[in-house]
Amino acid sequence: MNSKCHRVELNDGHFIPVLGFGTAIPSEVSKSKATEATKIAIDAGFRHIDSAHMYQNEEEVGLAIRSKIEDGTVKREDIFYTSKLWCTFHRPELPGEEYFPIDEHGKAISDKVDLCDTWEAMEKCKDAGLAKSIGVSNFNCRQLEMILNKPGLKYKPVCNQVECHPYLNQSKLLDFCKSKDIVLVAYSALGTHRDKHWVDQSTPVLLDDPVLASMAKKYKQTPALIALRYQIQRGVVVLAKSLNEARIKENMQLNFFMCFKYKGKFKEFYNPCLSFKLIN
Repeated sequence: MNSKCHRVELNDGHFIPVLGFGTAIPSEVSKSKATEATKIAIDAGFRHIDSAHMYQNEEEVGLAIRSKIEDGTVKREDIFYTSKLWCTFHRPELPGEEYFPIDEHGKAISDKVDLCDTWEAMEKCKDAGLAKSIGVSNFNCRQLEMILNKPGLKYKPVCNQVECHPYLNQSKLLDFCKSKDIVLVAYSALGTHRDKHWVDQSTPVLLDDPVLASMAKKYKQTPALIALRYQIQRGVVVLAKSLNEARIKENMQLNFFMCFKYKGKFKEFYNPCLSFKLIN
């Protein structure tokens, strides 16, 4: 880790800030909120901005970044901006048009794509200067191996962005990524997005976890900062998402919390209640 500004070096020589700001927002929220929140995040000190075509607000996020460049808060080279390619856009020869295509009967249309072909197209984007670094998201070990073992591979993925938090620690995937010099980036680092269509509402809420609460009390921090610090301690780049100004600023305090040294260490052990233990 580069301690001066809390960055880690990627396998292509570029650096990524260990703390990023996630820009996905609920569909019912005005897209202008993405502009507002991103401006607040940059003012608070975030220099890693995570977005995606699928979020359908990249224009709004871009307006925020441009505004902060124009007012002198940052320079373009200060910002590490991430976008992502949705699965219906993976065919190099056939740009996608819909996020969830369906047939005349209302059923989802499936497709098979050779991800190695997609990766080759991304390598061309890097060569053309359209991207400084290229990585993957939601890849398992087998899929990563497929790319890494591809004949004629020009660039390794620099990162693999996946859901990762104390209730889903991704320890095996993290170990694999480290062995291949691939940085693991954690989204939903403060707990799974609790959309009622996807998540059983009776499952535990991460930030209500008693271990997090006790540690937060012990170190005079918030449960959210403890959860984020947990990832940094493991060598994971972490994304924090919020539309609340106070919480955005609070999450940025991780950079100060990271300077503290303490004896507590998270043990990679999870009990049946989905909690984790601390050893002092």
